[in-house]
Amino acid sequence: MYRKYIKRLLDCVFAVILLVVLLLPMVIIGLITWIDTKEPVIFAQKRSGRYRKPFVLYKFRTMPQNTKTDLSTAETVGIISVDQWQHFLRQSSLDELPQLLNIIKGDMSFVGPRPVICRETDLIEEREKYGANAVRPGLTGWAQVNGRDAIDYKEKSRLDGEYVKELSFLFDAKCIIRTVSTVFTDKGI
Repeated sequence: MYRKYIKRLLDCVFAVILLVVLLLPMVIIGLITWIDTKEPVIFAQKRSGRYRKPFVLYKFRTMPQNTKTDLSTAETVGIISVDQWQHFLRQSSLDELPQLLNIIKGDMSFVGPRPVICRETDLIEEREKYGANAVRPGLTGWAQVNGRDAIDYKEKSRLDGEYVKELSFLFDAKCIIRTVSTVFTDKGI
């Protein structure tokens, strides 16, 4: 029941509430980003979603506009702007706030395997073994709170599979609580 109906309902309700509550801070972040870079504020990138169906993911821009849009997180090392504001957005994960729109649209969930670019086929194929491509990708996930960018794709896939196997309201709550701790300690970034 939770997997099929309640999780999606909770995602929609909380995403709408957070969007309303965070609308002013998001506008301020957008204005500062635009003043700082004079470039479009939102970065849109095609990612692999549920059942491997591509969707467009939204983030606040933390890289120069002329950066290729199909880079994986690992490939952005050294490209990410040295600008302090953009660095702050990335490290604090505030650049992820526009993904509330992806959650409302149904592309994503609050918790699930993190969506990856479509050409990260090794990770996508490995996730298939664990059934992790059959759930909506998440703003956060079990792999993110257990290593984030510091673990390889096989371990991420295994952890994503563990999430799918254990998926429940309490497990989602555990992931969210651990995410707050992970973000504030920069663990695995």
